[in-house]
Amino acid sequence: MLQGKNVVLAVTGSIAAYKSALIVRLLIKEGANIKVVMTKSAIDFITPLTLSTLAKTEVYSDFTSNKDKGTWNNHVDLGLWADYMLVAPATANTLSKMASGEADNFMMAVYLSAKCPVFIAPAMDLDMYKHQSTRDNIKKLVSFGNTIIYPESGELASGLEGEGRLAEPEHIIDFLNNHIKSSQALFGKKVLISAGPTHEALDPVRYLGNRSTGKMGYAIAEQAYELGADVTLISGPVALNNPKKGIKRICITSAQDLYSEMINHFDESDIVIMAAAVADYTPKIISDSKMKKKEGELVIELKRTQDILVGLGEKKKSQFMVGFALETNNELENAIKKRKKKSLDLIVLNSLNDKGAGFAHNTNKITIIGKDNNITKFELKSKQEVAKDILNQIIKEII
Repeated sequence: MLQGKNVVLAVTGSIAAYKSALIVRLLIKEGANIKVVMTKSAIDFITPLTLSTLAKTEVYSDFTSNKDKGTWNNHVDLGLWADYMLVAPATANTLSKMASGEADNFMMAVYLSAKCPVFIAPAMDLDMYKHQSTRDNIKKLVSFGNTIIYPESGELASGLEGEGRLAEPEHIIDFLNNHIKSSQALFGKKVLISAGPTHEALDPVRYLGNRSTGKMGYAIAEQAYELGADVTLISGPVALNNPKKGIKRICITSAQDLYSEMINHFDESDIVIMAAAVADYTPKIISDSKMKKKEGELVIELKRTQDILVGLGEKKKSQFMVGFALETNNELENAIKKRKKKSLDLIVLNSLNDKGAGFAHNTNKITIIGKDNNITKFELKSKQEVAKDILNQIIKEII
C-alpha cells in the first residue's frame, strides 16, 4: 500500500530513535519515497548521516541547510509533499508540542503544514506514558484526526517493564499498510481477475496462442489492490514482472486450466473481472511427441473450449461480473450482445481499429457498457489509467 507514496518520517529525541534506521529500511523496501526530519535532540541518539545514507536523500533538522549560505528549507513544501507523515519515535515532549501547536523547531513546522494523514508512534518510560498529561495529549491529538500507533509492552530503557516501548518497526509498517488499506473503496471486497493469453498445446513444442501480453489485467489487479481489495490474479503465460506483494497470483497455461481456477475461486469472490484473452478452440488431439514436418499440408482438427463466462454466469449469485470484448467490426452491437448473453454487469469494449489500443500496447481506448446498456466512452490512456476508469465504474455500481 505504500509503494510510490511520499512519506515524511519525523524522528524525535528518544533512545528508541535507533529504530528509525530500521523504519527507513522497511519504508524503502515497501517502495515509498522518503524524506526524514529530525529534531535537534534526536541527533544525540542517531546521526543524520545514518538516516541520510539509508533514505538516499538529505535529512532536515533546521530551517536552513547551510548557515553560511543561508539555504532555506521550506517546511510548507515538505508538509504538502507528503502523502503520509510518521512521527516515530514521538517523545512526551513532542506529543505536548503537537497537542498545543508549539512550532519551536523545524519538525513541528512541518507537522503544522502537513495536509496529509499523520501517524504518531509514542515512545517513553512507563510512568511518563501513564501520566495524565500524556494521556490527555494523546486524546487531543486523536481528536485532531491523527492516528496513534500505540506503544508496546516490554523492557524499557529505565529497566522497568511495561507500556511505553516504541512499536517494533515491522509492526509500524504493518499498521500503516493495514490502516491505508482499510480506508480504500474496495476494502473487504474479494476481486478475482484473469489476465494474459492461454496456450493450447499441439505437441510438446508447439501451441496455439494469441498476442495478449496481460498488461491490462495486471494493471487492473494492481489498481484493485491499491483500492484495498483482496486480489486473486489468474495469469496465463506472460513476460511481466510479478505483481505487487499482497496480490495472490496463480499461473495457468491452457483455457481448461483457466476455467478450473476461475470456477474454484468464483464462489468466494465479490467482483470477477475476465480480462484474459482465452482461446476459443483447442486441438482435438495433442501429440505426445514433436510433430515432424511432412510433404503436403497439415490439417489440425480443433474443438471448442469451455466458455468460461457462461460457466461462471451459471454459478452467479451476487457476484459483480465484468467481461471484455475485443472487436474489429460491429463493435458496439457485438459487445452489447455479449454482455447480455454472458450475464455480465459490465462489459469493456476495445477495438483493434483504434490506434494505440488492443494487444502489446501500453495504452488502451475503451468503451464501458453497463446493465441498462448505458455507454461511457473514454479517450486513449495508459493501461494504468484505464484500470482506474474500469474500477471507478465498478465502484459506482456496487457502492
